[in-house]
Amino acid sequence: MAEFATIARPYAKALFDLADDKQQAESWLGGLKELAWIVQQPSVSTLLDDTSDTVEYKVKFLLDLLSDNQAVKNEMFCNFVKVVAEAKRFFVLPEVYAQYQDLVLSRNHTKHAVIYSAFEFAGEGQKAKLLADLERHFNTSLDATFKVSPELIGGIKVEVGDQVLDLSVQNKLQKLYSAMIN
Repeated sequence: MAEFATIARPYAKALFDLADDKQQAESWLGGLKELAWIVQQPSVSTLLDDTSDTVEYKVKFLLDLLSDNQAVKNEMFCNFVKVVAEAKRFFVLPEVYAQYQDLVLSRNHTKHAVIYSAFEFAGEGQKAKLLADLERHFNTSLDATFKVSPELIGGIKVEVGDQVLDLSVQNKLQKLYSAMIN
């Protein structure tokens, strides 16, 4: 998906710069997230790939599907959707959203983290302590998403940008296996 990232980067940066100038970066984030989810739906994707429909129809269709939030009411956000439609780049919107989110977080000196655990955490206190420890480890504030991943067997795996901290039992077993066969 490296090419998606390359294609999405200028869109995300331009949209972020525009939104940041208007002090609406956070409010547009919700609209972009929803838009990214919508274009991944098979029925919507089929319609967007249809060459018989006009760009204006596709833009109106997408904007009508979005819930009533600040981004949809903004003419510049709507123009962004039109630019993406004219370039036939709907497929990169999920990556545009991911990069846009990273830009919003980095402006706030925060990074997005995905924390995988073999089991559900016992409570919010346990999550908060782990998050505080990880913020010290990565030396930055973290906006965390917690996911259960049973194949880890035990422990955790943390992804922060392109950094991975793998403290899982699965990782330790794989290292042991590699050491034994070499």
